[in-house]
Amino acid sequence: MMTVPHDDGGIILWRLNGKDMIMVNSIAASYHVYIASSNHGADEGIWLYRWDSATGILQFVRSIGNGVAKPIYLETDARHRFLYVADQVNECDGEPGGAVASYAIDSETGELKFLNRQPLDGGSPCFVDVLDSGRFVLAANYGQGSVVALPTQADGRLDPVVSKHTHEGSSVNPKRQEGPHPHSIVLDPANRFAFSADLGVDRVMSYRFDEATGVLSPNEPAYVQTPAGSGPRHLRFHPNRRFAYVITELANTVIAYAYDENVGTLTEIQSISALPEGFDETSYCSDLHIHPDGGLLFGSNRGHDSIVTFTLDPVTGRLAAVDHASTQGNFPRGFMLDPSGRFLLAGNEKSDTVLTYRIDPATGKLDRIGPVIQVPNPVCFKFVRIAQ
Repeated sequence: MMTVPHDDGGIILWRLNGKDMIMVNSIAASYHVYIASSNHGADEGIWLYRWDSATGILQFVRSIGNGVAKPIYLETDARHRFLYVADQVNECDGEPGGAVASYAIDSETGELKFLNRQPLDGGSPCFVDVLDSGRFVLAANYGQGSVVALPTQADGRLDPVVSKHTHEGSSVNPKRQEGPHPHSIVLDPANRFAFSADLGVDRVMSYRFDEATGVLSPNEPAYVQTPAGSGPRHLRFHPNRRFAYVITELANTVIAYAYDENVGTLTEIQSISALPEGFDETSYCSDLHIHPDGGLLFGSNRGHDSIVTFTLDPVTGRLAAVDHASTQGNFPRGFMLDPSGRFLLAGNEKSDTVLTYRIDPATGKLDRIGPVIQVPNPVCFKFVRIAQ
């Protein structure tokens, strides 16, 4: 069997569908978990927990409300020095619409020091991504239909937007697709291209990204079309950089693509339902994440209220559904795997609960463990390693 060293210490080898898989063992490491709480009330803000890597138990530290009013998405730079937050405020510094806020992270205590925020010239930002070097933050602005890039300073503060593209068009759902609604923007592993899944126009937009200037420019081709009414939402790249996966909110599918990182093109391989066979009630897919070893993909179903597990063939890129685990609550918008790949946290946005699951290394199925945690409207999670 092949082994891969990891700075968390230790390697766990296991077998899935006859293949040797690798999982890092981060029992020696400790983490803080930041949870975005967006509940239109006094408890809005970011909730801080300490994560027990051995047991999968969360211990509450405190809530942090300064600097953001309605946090909806969290991301850090690669070195976990700064936290960037998409904030769906109605107004920022006298300008209408949402903002991105920046915080400095205390690597020992997990405390956040508010640095600054920048307006995005429009409403409802819903997603942020950060260049590996930390020099730029990208944001998707659902309300205005635009994607933007903002530079960062050495101390983590954000500078004003330097690049902006407003999408155009509509699609077949008159209530949800009357205009463009980009729901994410994600840099590829080489930081050369950026992809925005636009729910409103049924397209995954493709941009070239200039790492020196932060400028986004349309790629050729400029987009990949998804089925009419599908509503693409989030995109993730496979660790081997050969595949990308898009979850669709309105069609409740996951679309697998072959990815050519030399030219930034996506070619569809497969589309598969995220819902169990026979389920015909209303549901909306939301988030998706790929296991660190590349052998599993998980997605969240709001309505069916479950996390779906797929096995993923890293050679062909194809998926096969193996399980649907109930979130025992209402509307699981966001979830996250812990850095070791041994656990999964899921948040029920409309029932104010966070649950922990252990990932079965033999099957990929989820087993509920530990207590149910009460968090108002949990919508996004971020793990940050604690300095030792």
